[in-house]
Parts: sequence; structure tokens; C-alpha cells
Amino acid sequence: MSSPAVPVVDGPRAGGHRARETPAAPPPVGAVLDALPAPAVLLHPDGTILQVNAAWTDQLQHRPGLPVTVGDDYGEAVLAVRDDGDVRRLLAALGELSAHGGDPVSVDCALAPGQTGRWVHVQAARVDDAGLLVVTHTDITARVEAVRATARRDRVDHLTDLPNRRHLQELIDAELAGDADRPVAVLFLDVDGFKAVNDSLGHDAGDQLIRDVALRLAEHTREEDTVGRLGGDEFVVLGRGCTESDAAALALRCQDAFTEPFRVAGSVVPLTVSVGIAVATARQVDRATDLVRDADLAVYAAKAAGRNTVRLFSPDLRVAAERRLRVASELHDAIAAGQLVVHYQPLMHLRTRAVTGVEALVRWQHPERGLLPPGEFIPDAEASGLVGELTRWVLGTVARDAAAWDAMGLPLTAAVNISATHIGAGTLVADVTAALVESGLRPERLVLELTETSVAEDPERAAEQFAELRVSGIEVSIDDFGSGFSCLGQIVSMPAGILKIDRSLVAGVAGAGHRRASQSAAAVETVVSLARACGMRSVAEGVETEEQLATVTALGCTYGQGFFIARPMPAADLPRWLGSRSRRRAVVPG
Repeated sequence: MSSPAVPVVDGPRAGGHRARETPAAPPPVGAVLDALPAPAVLLHPDGTILQVNAAWTDQLQHRPGLPVTVGDDYGEAVLAVRDDGDVRRLLAALGELSAHGGDPVSVDCALAPGQTGRWVHVQAARVDDAGLLVVTHTDITARVEAVRATARRDRVDHLTDLPNRRHLQELIDAELAGDADRPVAVLFLDVDGFKAVNDSLGHDAGDQLIRDVALRLAEHTREEDTVGRLGGDEFVVLGRGCTESDAAALALRCQDAFTEPFRVAGSVVPLTVSVGIAVATARQVDRATDLVRDADLAVYAAKAAGRNTVRLFSPDLRVAAERRLRVASELHDAIAAGQLVVHYQPLMHLRTRAVTGVEALVRWQHPERGLLPPGEFIPDAEASGLVGELTRWVLGTVARDAAAWDAMGLPLTAAVNISATHIGAGTLVADVTAALVESGLRPERLVLELTETSVAEDPERAAEQFAELRVSGIEVSIDDFGSGFSCLGQIVSMPAGILKIDRSLVAGVAGAGHRRASQSAAAVETVVSLARACGMRSVAEGVETEEQLATVTALGCTYGQGFFIARPMPAADLPRWLGSRSRRRAVVPG
């Protein structure tokens, strides 16, 4: 393919006057050009297109391409389609190559109008000393779009199209890199009760609920704020230029997004949200991870204080977190080192005064701090994910002790406290079964206790696992009844055989003012009646005086437990205590 003689100027250009005539390209170049698979043109040093190959002609006929042909000015045509810095740098590089030689040009460039997104890989090589150029154009739009899609997936949450954890950190880092005195707020949002909804309605409904939450948060935040999703039911709001008071107001706006119940899968779903706030300037914090961590600590404190709460970060929260981490690390080693012990508090049948069971209470024989009660380390075990390992150890120890007592002719039931975290893990049935098999303890000798508030966290999962355990003969007890505000329907529908009345109610039945004692006694009597109506036995916890013992007995409680009856004791001391008690009762009947 050839063209008439054309003028020569200095390289590809966007317009200009023709200076002199130059002969057409030699025939051998045309043959080479046609052999190239990619659309290609032969350029005169002045930028005129001397030849196009077959692939170029085919491209113009069947799909979008650069609309030029022989005799057209390449630079003018390219700039007519897209005029930006990248295109002008490409043309300058072609001119430099034609005029002075050097390495071939190889660039990716957008050669499409507006935002149509067509990308080509442009390669140019000098043909001879006269400055002729062969320029190929390979369409790489699909590859560029794939790379962009991958980059977008790396930065955007797939479910909500909000910025994900990685992109949020980039945005926060960028904000901290700005004005050193401008405050930056990070709000960490944890949706209350989402897990139970997800489990009951299914994951598809849960995904839709998360999308709905994302939309509402975006509607309730300011235009300059950014809402992102970390994963699960955790969201982050980046508040630009937010002081602590501004951030507190923003947190309330986020909570307002949950005022109206959500509707999903044909169900009305009421939700609330707990919010942790961290506010700092670049002079105080220089990394996004630090600010997000502080907000995370604040929301942890908000969740611990109750649902639907807001907590502002303070340095004491970091100190507490460091302590939890230290205790968790020491506790992990303590389990392996045999530093944990179990003490047992007797349970007395009130009508017969016979001791029929014990409650297992784990203690930590700390090498430096002495004997620690469970309140000193159980919350840390739950927060650090160690509660499952700890509970398995307790189950194994208690089952072996109870089996040994059984072999001694002491047929006592042994109660083990179960954490709601363990229920949520879904391994309770397998862990209990393993402890029974290893120890040889009969199932009817084991009682599992779950607090009233823990039942309320995930009642369906708790009921499912407890029902399976009760079928095998294991008893189930609801502990601390009367201390929380859970749904009564959830409690009475739980497959449990024992209801333990919280010590706060028992404490008031005697030794207080007449009115308070009467009210407390009425409350205890109501719980006893509730238990009886549900086919459950009742246990009065925290019996510390003879008067309290007499009162709860008169009120119809089945069992009693407390310091007046006996304090917790090591396993080795229990047979001796029972023996001495039997001898005393033989002299003076209880």
C-alpha cells in the first residue's frame, strides 16, 4: 500500500504547514507491516500516515479504532479523539524517536473519547535513518478493566460497595497526612444483636440487612464523612474535621439510623448499635491503625456497658486492653502449667438437709498474685478467645472428680458454669461428651449452668445444644435468675430443669426492713412458682444466714447454696467435710 509524495516536518504533529516533498515508503516495509498481527501504521517523520496494515483496515470495519487512514495526520487524529497529558507525551516521544532514534516507545494509553475506557498498548520503532516509524496499537481494554476490577475489589467491600478495611486505612492515613492540627474522628460501630438475626433468618437475609444498614448510615452522616465496612456487622465512619463534641453528635446521628426497625425476609427486625469514638490530630496519632484500634477499644467498652451505648476513647481503655492481653497470655500458660484449680461449693436439698451436689468454681493459683477468683480472669478469657480451652479443662477436671466421688459412694451432681461464648462456638456438646467418655462419669451426675443474661444473647442456639445434652441425661440449670432483664418467654422455653434464684433477691428476704423483706420474699416466691409451673426445681443462691435459710425453705425453694451452708473447698476436702457433717447430724439432726 502506498501514498503520494507528502511534505516533511519535524516529527508527528497536531497541524502545521508542509515543508517539502518526500518519497513514499519503500515496498519492503509494506510487506512487513501487513505481516504484523496488531493494527499498525507507518508514519513519515512529519507525522503523516504513509501506510496502514490489513489488521488496521479490519479494525476500522469491525470494531472501534482510531478513525484515520493513509494521508491523514496521525497527531491531529489522535488529539481529536483524546487530548490530555498522556497523549501529548506519547506524541512527543514519537517525535523524539523519529528525529533522534533511541529505544522503541512502549506505553499504555487511553485512546478513546471521554470515559469510554478504551485502552491501547502503543509500540513504535524506527525503521531507518530517515525517521520512518512503525506504530502498532494493541487493544488492552479487557486487561486494563480486569486490573481495575481487581484493584476495586481490593478497596471496596463486596457486599455494600463501601470502602473496605484497606481503603479506609488509606483514607484515614491521607487525612492524617494533611493539616497537622485538624482533628480526625473515627467512629467504630458494632451492630447489637445482628448475629442472632443472621442465624434465625439466614445468611441471605443477613446480607440484605447489612446492605440496608450501610444505606441508612450513609444517609445519616455528613457529606464530608466516609462510611466504610470492616466486615461482619462492624462499620467505621471517618469524620473529617470532627472535634470530640462533633464526633459525639455524629455518633448520635448514626444511632438515629436504627430508630426505625428494619424489614427483611418478611420480618420486622429491631436493631441498635454501639459506638466507639477516637479523635486525634496528626500531632497525636500518625497512623490509621492506631486511631482505628483506639475506636475499637472504645466500642469494646461500650458493648461491655450495655447495648446501644456510645463510649469515647481514653488512655485507661488502652491500659485495660494491655492488661487483658497480659492476663490472657499468662492464663494460656497457666492451663498448661497446672496452675488452675477447682473448688466445690455444696448444694443442699432444703427439705431433707442432705447435700446432693456441688457447684464447680475455677480458681487460678497465680504464682505472684495468689489464689484468684474467677472474676479476676474469666472476662479476660472470654475476650481473648481462651474460654473454650478453659471450659474444656474445667469439664475434664470436674468429670474426673465427680467420677472419683461416685466410686467412693458419694453420688453427687457436679455443676459447671458455661460461658455464652462457648455456646456461640457450637462445640459444647462435643466437649461435654469427650469429658464424660474420658472420665467414665455418668451423664446424670453432670449439670451445666448458663446465666440468664447469657441465655438472652443467643437463646435459639443455647436451646438447641442444651436439648441435645438433656436427652443424654445431663441436667441444665439457668443461673442468676432475677439479675437480668431477658425475655421471660426465652427462659421458660429453655430446656432446663433447674432455676437458680439470684443472690440479690435472696439477700433481701431477711435482715432488711419489713417492707423490703416482704417484697424480696414475694419475688422469690414468684420465681419458685414459675419454676414449679415449668417443671423445674429452684435453687436459692447466696444463703448467708440462718434466717435466710429458714425463709427460702418456707418459700418452697428446692435447694439452697451459700456460705452459711458451706464455703467452696478443694476436691480433696469435700469427702472429709461430708463425713464430719454426717457425724454432726447423727448427734443433732439438721
